[in-house]
Amino acid sequence: MEGEAMMSIRLTSDGFTHGGEVPRRYTCDGEDLSPPLSWEGVPEGAVSLALIADDPDAPAGTWVHWVLYGLDAATRALPEAVPTDENVLDGAKQGHNDFRRIGYGGPCPPPNGAHRYFFTIYALSDKMHLDAGATKAELLRAMEGKVLAQGQLMGTYRRP
Repeated sequence: MEGEAMMSIRLTSDGFTHGGEVPRRYTCDGEDLSPPLSWEGVPEGAVSLALIADDPDAPAGTWVHWVLYGLDAATRALPEAVPTDENVLDGAKQGHNDFRRIGYGGPCPPPNGAHRYFFTIYALSDKMHLDAGATKAELLRAMEGKVLAQGQLMGTYRRP
């Protein structure tokens, strides 16, 4: 898409607003459930979707909380509490987060102030030919040149 403006997907959650606080139930201090997410604006021609959630404010550098790929392009939402299995949602695959686990791992910052958590959805022109358990870096390499549109939702969390 060189020379073209990236199309934008509108990503929202019934659990928190953009820039708002991520509720405790979606963190390591609560039930550590993945939040419900929904989106609109996936362009025609999209073949699959991927999602990455990370924290750029972590002391050791960006901390990956969720890697999900292989979602059907017709999917428009993720329910709360996606299971932490390798294969979910009719064929989607989950990768390793920086907690060294498959699936979602909620906000769990050190007690040094609020961190930002970015949930980014990508509409892709191809399927990701990756096995379950891929890392964020592996997914980003596989997505190179295939991103048709993306959207982002940011929430914050501070340890109690």
